[in-house]
Amino acid sequence: MSTPWPNLDLDAWQDTYTTLHMWTQIVGKIRLVQTPWINHSWHVPLYLTARGLTTATIPYGNRIFQIDFDFIDHQLRITTSEGETQTLELQPRSVANFYQAVMDALATINIAISIHTTPNEITDPIPFEQDEIHSAYDTDAAHRCWQVLLQSERVFREFRSHFSGKVSPVHFFWGSFDLAVTRFSGRSAPDHPGGVPNLPNAVAREAYSQEVSSAGFWPGAGLGYPAFYSYAYPTPDGFGKTAIQPEAAFFHEELGEFILPYDAVRESEEPDQELLAFLRSTYEAAADLAEWDQVALRQTAFK
Repeated sequence: MSTPWPNLDLDAWQDTYTTLHMWTQIVGKIRLVQTPWINHSWHVPLYLTARGLTTATIPYGNRIFQIDFDFIDHQLRITTSEGETQTLELQPRSVANFYQAVMDALATINIAISIHTTPNEITDPIPFEQDEIHSAYDTDAAHRCWQVLLQSERVFREFRSHFSGKVSPVHFFWGSFDLAVTRFSGRSAPDHPGGVPNLPNAVAREAYSQEVSSAGFWPGAGLGYPAFYSYAYPTPDGFGKTAIQPEAAFFHEELGEFILPYDAVRESEEPDQELLAFLRSTYEAAADLAEWDQVALRQTAFK
């Protein structure tokens, strides 16, 4: 890589993006059904690694297993605490083929798991076992997407460290295929209206049961280009009219959140500072307007 912030043109890798989205949903749902519920669905996401994405450890009775996407060697690895390993090549193959191959690999090591096979958070979903349409996998594009996620996570973790209140891990939600970090004010929020495609309203309401300021990175399906985002729930009056940094950022009226195009960060002389300015100023806009106790929530130790 000539730069840690590589080009990620959406049009050039849209087919791989769509296929990989479904693959991560399959793996994420395996973690979901085997993991005890944690508030705000924190038991659901995947996490960045030095080679790709991981479920982290998953219980299966008194056994432990883990599933990892490796975007360097382009493999899916299933490993167990007994030392067993199953490997699946990441290459052009249909979602249906990938789903069956993952389930067969689990069965080989005596792990029998059943998941809900309808994708979440997308319109017109095709059940995994029936999806012969999405089958693209461009190794270079998948690697570049992971590099963007990895660099974003690094900056998000810096941003996260300056907050002493309740704050989420930096985690990858496979439902919407985005990397996110969320700060909480400590106050309850009104019921979320729900309406997320193919996601139970009860899940959305529990996820947003407390007042939040949330930011993340999204490759951009539906927006047209990759971007960083920031929103507040509930949205305080005047939020979208607040002046924020950097200059390339703007409020997207339809989405109801601030957007910073990824290319503005990638092409900046100081990408980290460009992104941190966005994260900090949008949080401050939400916290100021909603009257969060910012002094109490600011992390000062060891700084």
